[in-house]
Amino acid sequence: MTATHSDKAALRGEPSYVWRAGQQRRLQMILEAAGERSQGKIFENGCGLGSYMYRLTTSENYTVGLDVEFERTLEAHQQNERILCGVGEHLPFENDFFDLILSNEVIEHVQSDKQAVQEIVRTLKPGGRLVLFCPNRGYGFETHGIFWHGEYHFGNIPFVNYLPRKLRDKLAPHVNVYTRRDLNRLFAGLPVKIITRRTIFGAYDNIIQRKPALGKILRAVLQFFEKTPLQVLGLSHFWVVEKI
Repeated sequence: MTATHSDKAALRGEPSYVWRAGQQRRLQMILEAAGERSQGKIFENGCGLGSYMYRLTTSENYTVGLDVEFERTLEAHQQNERILCGVGEHLPFENDFFDLILSNEVIEHVQSDKQAVQEIVRTLKPGGRLVLFCPNRGYGFETHGIFWHGEYHFGNIPFVNYLPRKLRDKLAPHVNVYTRRDLNRLFAGLPVKIITRRTIFGAYDNIIQRKPALGKILRAVLQFFEKTPLQVLGLSHFWVVEKI
């Protein structure tokens, strides 16, 4: 049976179609984490339509992206020809190749997150860095929706991630979610050191578009929480991992 757009969105996520404050904030975080590596060889693992690649590409660096959806790679080719169709568990690159790898809300969708992380580390140069964003189980909403009575129900579903893991995974089998301990296990035994280990909130651009005053207050308050112990309730993990 052919997968519908909704099936693909649930299983593999949706790329950023509009560049707004949330994407710009993450781009700045990526550049700060990368430092001089942003002028080397850059790989985006799960590049979607190539929005981040387009903004990371300069005349001085080499960028390449990979996405599992063939249709997306065709569309992304309009901005960058170095985009491949493939999966993160089997990267078509030699060892110690990239200075910087970006994985932005991708590992939660792959078949084997452990293998995907191993491949990222394999293809990083010593001293190269991975910038990783992925869903935090401490966030109060499951942003990918749930699978209920044979159908995907999209939207922000409250409290799903607070359920026992077995029940949570039954309601959301199409997407993973991570605690800090889960991420530590993914990198355990690999030749890396953790440079940054944080949790961040979103930019809430959709709310701001509908209710600007309320949305801006919400953004300011929640992003302030990132500087407090309440960051554990953030939307996404933000990790910077360096190969040693």
